[in-house]
Amino acid sequence: MSNQNQQVVLQLNKINKIFNPNTPLANHVLHDISLQVSRGELVALVGTSGSGKSTLLNVMGLLDVSSSGELYIQDHLTQGLSEQQRTQLRSESIGFVFQFHHLINAFSALENVLMPLMLRYGKPSKEQTEYAKYLLNEVGLSKFIYKPTNKLSGGQQQRVAIARALVSRPALVLADEPTGNLDTQTADEVFNLFERFNIEHQCAIVIVTHDPRLSARCPRTIRLDDGRIVYDGASVDLPTNFQAT
Repeated sequence: MSNQNQQVVLQLNKINKIFNPNTPLANHVLHDISLQVSRGELVALVGTSGSGKSTLLNVMGLLDVSSSGELYIQDHLTQGLSEQQRTQLRSESIGFVFQFHHLINAFSALENVLMPLMLRYGKPSKEQTEYAKYLLNEVGLSKFIYKPTNKLSGGQQQRVAIARALVSRPALVLADEPTGNLDTQTADEVFNLFERFNIEHQCAIVIVTHDPRLSARCPRTIRLDDGRIVYDGASVDLPTNFQAT
């Protein structure tokens, strides 16, 4: 499904993930996963609970290491990298949005957005700070830039998390159930932001979701069953029995 004329930002070749290998508790979660995601794609990753979605997202995001296979981030082969090298590649190329925002409550919205840059560079530059403010304005939080995040609503906190994911200008954004704790209207508003930033910034976005309404709005859907890809194609062609739930 990837557009071959666009830059491939994520490539997986026969990725397997086995927890507790070579023990009686061995659990083969991912089986020979191969896929590509190109710059500017908006992809839904769906499947029933326990199908391996979050494990796959963690492997894609270099938060976990596959048991075998090859994973490339923007042409960088990640197998064999040291933890420090993986961390650097992850911070430069990937933004994350989770169901639980993982914000630092005592910090302001602006400080939370700047956190990835502060961890990399120390004190953020004026340009970086201005870009963080711009992103907060873009997600509709210009009035709350200096407000502690524990004083914000759930939807507002998720908007902060989206701005934080984008502040390093990543080629790839990975979102794990980003609307799972939100009401329908707020979920739609948050998803609208993903669509907008996908188009305007041409960042590839992979979203794990159980919501068939949201997955249907992604041009491409990847369906996992028991750790195997059983569908990878246009969302409009997704069989009814392969919906998100």
